[in-house]
Amino acid sequence: MVLVVGCGSAALILVDMNAANCYIRRDVFCFSAISIKYLHQILENLFSLRLLWVREGLMLVETFMTKFLRYQNQRYLTFDDVTVNKLARGNQEREYLLYVHIPFCEELCPYCSFNRYKFQEDRARRYFAALRREIKLYSERDFRCTGVYVGGGTPTVLPEELAQTLQLIRESFPVREVSVETNPNHLTDEVVTILRQAGVNRLSVGVQSFDDDLLKAMERYHKYGSGAEIEANIKHYKGSFDTLNVDMIFNFPSQSLESLQRDLEILKGMPADQVTFYPLMVSTVTEKIIRKTLGKVDYRREKIYYQEIFKQLEADYQPGSAWCFSRQKAMIDEYIVDYDEYLGVGSGSFSYLNGKIMANTFSVEEYCEKLEKDLPAVAFCKDFSLFERMRYDFMIKLFGTSIDMAAIRRRYGNFFADALWKELLLFKGLGALKEDGNRLSLTKKGYYYWVIMMREFFIGVNNFRDICRNQVKGGE
Repeated sequence: MVLVVGCGSAALILVDMNAANCYIRRDVFCFSAISIKYLHQILENLFSLRLLWVREGLMLVETFMTKFLRYQNQRYLTFDDVTVNKLARGNQEREYLLYVHIPFCEELCPYCSFNRYKFQEDRARRYFAALRREIKLYSERDFRCTGVYVGGGTPTVLPEELAQTLQLIRESFPVREVSVETNPNHLTDEVVTILRQAGVNRLSVGVQSFDDDLLKAMERYHKYGSGAEIEANIKHYKGSFDTLNVDMIFNFPSQSLESLQRDLEILKGMPADQVTFYPLMVSTVTEKIIRKTLGKVDYRREKIYYQEIFKQLEADYQPGSAWCFSRQKAMIDEYIVDYDEYLGVGSGSFSYLNGKIMANTFSVEEYCEKLEKDLPAVAFCKDFSLFERMRYDFMIKLFGTSIDMAAIRRRYGNFFADALWKELLLFKGLGALKEDGNRLSLTKKGYYYWVIMMREFFIGVNNFRDICRNQVKGGE
């Protein structure tokens, strides 16, 4: 069997080496014309084929990966509505990360699909009280949480409430590290002092870009200031925490390569302790909104932008994940890399426990009502099969640049390599993976493949978030 994707000198030729008589054709397949229902069948063929490249075939593989993964995640990331009467119980011999979600923002960015609501002080204070009740309930369920990540939303909308919540967490769990997200306008002496006293080790500042035109298009300029003002503020507070991370986004529709290069020069000039460069990840709903405000998302240039980021940062930074770069080893935004399991508290938060992904209700009102009665807020659940757990570990651990195969064998035995032989064969054939003893690591080429995989995974999660938010009664 032969499958040829592409045309002319850019054709990708796939030859089934098990066939008795192999031959090469130069038929043309146009991805845009392929019905999505045939993608699964095509990938099954792809996994059973050995790859021979003819010149510029890689771009076609990346396009194919995007289309296929988007289709797969629609099937893979499906959750059941559940009513939970009893909280999950942890394992005291295992370390967990505690994710805390604060769903309030002073401004709602058009590209964001996280569970977030316009900030109202009375509502937020009621929410923090309910959040602390949930934390107390889980503290009695044998969870040993050694890491804490507070995301949103904007966690620092009420810094004194956040500090009170972090104090309870430290009293309840053996915490080693605490990371908190914030926006540039909350980089003030008052907020920074409160966070330091609360034991925050890492502060992650959502900048997205230093380009004033982009900030205006994102509706951030009027609230958070110009790129120059944000840069000056970050420089002023650099050194206040063990790690000050700068969150950036690349591949905005109206972002030029020159604009990205200026952002990189600013980051290197600070110099930032850590930089997380997310690819633009928009759900189906937010993609329509972005098209009106920023333009149509074009994934074809994403690789060029990513390669520029990698080239500019690799001399002074080490990748902690496919898109997080650190000057020294530190906690990263993608806590799912460093912790096998995590516990989520707050409205719209996710947990991954014992092979199940669970999500709390996305309604702040329902969340508060349940916790005020000491009832679990879990509303959705996805129970992974053994194969799905292995595939999840394969994706997430390699997103963190390498996977310890000895640890994987201890967890799954030899079944891991037997079950995922297609994935292993494919990515080794693509030159994305390299073996070094018991470690399987990403190559430079592999980093971008994992950007694609995680981008599409999070887009799938964002689509689920949008569905849940649309079901909230009255829109809240």
